Amino acid sequence: MAGRRRALIVANGEYDNAGLQRLGSPAADADALAAVLGDRAISDFEVGVVRNETAHVVQAEIEDLCLEGKLDDVLLMHFSCHGLKDDAGGLYFAARNTRPDRLRSTAVSAQFVQQCIRQSRSRSVVLLLDCCYGGAFSQGVAVRASGDANVLDSFRGGRGRAVITASNSIEYAFEGATLAAGQPARPSVFTSALVEGLRTGEADRDEDGWIALGELYEYLFDRVRERNPKQTPSRDIEMQGELYLAKSRRRRIRPSPIPSDLAAAIEAENPFTRLGAVAELRRRLSSANLPVAMGAFEALRAMASTDIEHVAAAASDALSSAVVRVDVPSVRLSASPGSSVSASLRVLGPPVAREVRFEASDAWIAVAEVPDGASLSVEAGDAGVRRGEVVVSGPTGEAVVTVEVETLPVVVAEPEPVAAEPVAVAESAAAPAARPEAAGPVAVAEPATAPVAPVVAEPALDPDPAAATERKPVAGPGSPAAPEATPAAAARTGQPGAVDPVGGFAGVAAIAGSVFAVVGLPMKYRWDSYLLAEYRPGMQVYVVLVAVCALVAGLLTLVPRTRARTGPALLAGAGLAALFGLARFVGEIITLSAASAAGRGTGYTLVAFASDSSSGTGLNAGFTFVLLAHLAWVLAGACALVALRRNPAVGLRAGPVRGWPAWSAIGLGVLLGVGWLTQLVELSAYDSDSAGRNAAYYVLGALLAVLVPVVAVVLSPAVLVTGIAGLAGVLGPTFAVLADYSSLTYAGQAIAVSALVLLAIDTVVLVLRNQPNGRQS
Repeated sequence: MAGRRRALIVANGEYDNAGLQRLGSPAADADALAAVLGDRAISDFEVGVVRNETAHVVQAEIEDLCLEGKLDDVLLMHFSCHGLKDDAGGLYFAARNTRPDRLRSTAVSAQFVQQCIRQSRSRSVVLLLDCCYGGAFSQGVAVRASGDANVLDSFRGGRGRAVITASNSIEYAFEGATLAAGQPARPSVFTSALVEGLRTGEADRDEDGWIALGELYEYLFDRVRERNPKQTPSRDIEMQGELYLAKSRRRRIRPSPIPSDLAAAIEAENPFTRLGAVAELRRRLSSANLPVAMGAFEALRAMASTDIEHVAAAASDALSSAVVRVDVPSVRLSASPGSSVSASLRVLGPPVAREVRFEASDAWIAVAEVPDGASLSVEAGDAGVRRGEVVVSGPTGEAVVTVEVETLPVVVAEPEPVAAEPVAVAESAAAPAARPEAAGPVAVAEPATAPVAPVVAEPALDPDPAAATERKPVAGPGSPAAPEATPAAAARTGQPGAVDPVGGFAGVAAIAGSVFAVVGLPMKYRWDSYLLAEYRPGMQVYVVLVAVCALVAGLLTLVPRTRARTGPALLAGAGLAALFGLARFVGEIITLSAASAAGRGTGYTLVAFASDSSSGTGLNAGFTFVLLAHLAWVLAGACALVALRRNPAVGLRAGPVRGWPAWSAIGLGVLLGVGWLTQLVELSAYDSDSAGRNAAYYVLGALLAVLVPVVAVVLSPAVLVTGIAGLAGVLGPTFAVLADYSSLTYAGQAIAVSALVLLAIDTVVLVLRNQPNGRQS
């Protein structure tokens, strides 16, 4: 097995067509089978999982797997879905978008799978079909899907390939034609037997340490028939030699024969001679040669049960040194809710006693074998104490280790009282000079003899800084008249009488981008049948939120009372939020263009799947309009920053960030980024292929979460208003990726949502405190 071992699991249980009954087992099938196939101690496959995808996505994954396979590679495909047959008897596998009356265009045909297998250079291709053929359709849907479908006829011919199929019905409890409530998703009979045989090693019938394909079928046949007599797995294997799919933990150690002189001593009439034989057998029991040790073990066990008392006692004492023993009888741990904690087990005794396997009683106990022991990863529950056990078994016996994990209560720290901010109070004419320790500069009254201009008191909170520029000091006796503002100065200071051309262009560009988005969302995004919401679930929520924010900010940038600061600041936040989508859609072009170029080099291009697309990427008008919208929004955001920089009233100046609301905004942004990266790490540990395909969502979201608060505390808290709305939109695609992973802890999602809510609250505090620069004033 010098080549790679690659597996593709196709699990489709959700269907857009109402005529196809929802299945719960495919999701559980994928989880269980991916775990055992990817286990390096068992099968060591590179596992890819396709969950609830459309037919063209499934076909692309199948073709990639087969055409990339090399001569010595072992390829395995597992289908868990509805199986359908058309009027001509052709077999099809149902995908998410399958229509029973349009099987050729919306389902994956067995003929296509057969052609891909034939074109593969691999000499070892295994196809496992766990499909439902009966009782899967609502009343009134005329589809020929008989329970006795001869599936193997669709895969006849070809060398170096094997097909094992199970024509099982749905494993759910039905109440008439309705799926019964409260039935948890479990693997089907066929797949559960497959996983059990590989995981426990019971499929290794000859106990040679390897599970061959023929052994696996025999085990599946017996187990499935035992659980469901009406279901009969079938096979069609055409391979030269034996194909081993997994290593077995049930490797039987065949004992070596006892030497003749030692055998004679065991059978001697003199009990002291037999005691000498026990001593020699004890020595052989400690040998690193396991067959020799097992031969001694079998001989000692026979003597312990048949010999006279004192000889049997000596034999039993020798056997006790080789029983399975673990360094700890129990493991007691504690962890916070939903988190995992590690522990280790070490097996004691001679080599034959350490030849063991480990089996956990519950799914929340993960066991990984290491030299002379095992490493445990135990997951805490939501509350209380979880109790389970790990069974350690070997040829000389077994031991049971109890495992307990206590969920620690979550301690919520009380917030520290915040001291009130010092308020600068204007001193009267008779007040003493300003104190050096005052928090800010205190106005000192000039002598009464000097002519002064009375200052009109400003309100504590100014809802629009642009209005402040219109307030002028009231001329006092002898004060010079204020010079008239020039048109150029009015444009730079944001007075209502003039429009900054840069800000005006930013507003128009933002509105135009929102129009592009409104036009593009209902149009086809890729090929002629998929909208953005269908091809990239969750992205439509993000686009709508950014479009609304950009439209409102663009209008406020053109309104006289808000075009100086509020409008451009909101537009800057919308532009920052649009960076996420722009990077994602540009990456779409690069990825699909590279895939199309690679396909042309091998003769297989994406054009084959898109009859109306000549570019090879299949991207349609909807993609173009959405991309133009993001380009317009980012450009508008950049122009808004320039407009703010041109406004002296904003005062973009470098300086330390002060005040707890500003620091809180930055800290919450970092926490939000950590939440997204936590989701990516958890997804990568569970499904590395899906994490690789969707890493851009989480990395770009984390970068944006840090960037928006930093810009906001330097510019204006209004940046956070639209920026947070964009970050909330990012939750759509990131949550959509994790929707099918029911066994994840969702810790990252909880962190992200909590940080986003707290950031919104902190934004309100910043706005009310009127600290646009994040500095005390």
